Amino acid sequence: MARKGKVFVFEYYAGIIEETDDGHFIFEYDESYLNLKKPFPVSLTLPIRKEKYESKYLFPFFDGLIPEGWLLSLSIKNWKLNEKDRMGLLLSVCEDCIGSVKVIPYEK
Repeated sequence: MARKGKVFVFEYYAGIIEETDDGHFIFEYDESYLNLKKPFPVSLTLPIRKEKYESKYLFPFFDGLIPEGWLLSLSIKNWKLNEKDRMGLLLSVCEDCIGSVKVIPYEK
C-alpha cells in the first residue's frame, strides 16, 4: 500500500513525498507552491522543478530528517515503530523537525 506525506517548507505546503507499492519513492512539488513568487527548495538536492523526483531509496534529505541516537530509540520504543521502515519513521516523527521542513501523514 502506497504511503504519502505532505511536505511543508516554512509552513507553506510544498509537495508530496510518496512510497509506492513497489518500494520506490517519489517527491513532487505542488503546483501552487511552484507558483509562489519565490519558493524555497526543500533542499539543495531537490531544487525547484515541475518534474517529479524518483528514487529507489528514500531521498537522503528526507532520511536526514529522521532523528538518530537516543531520540530515535525513544521514538521506536514509544510508538512501536520499525527502525528499518524509514518512510514509517518519517511519517511518524517528522511533523515537528528542527529546521524549515516538516512532513505529516497525507491523511492529516
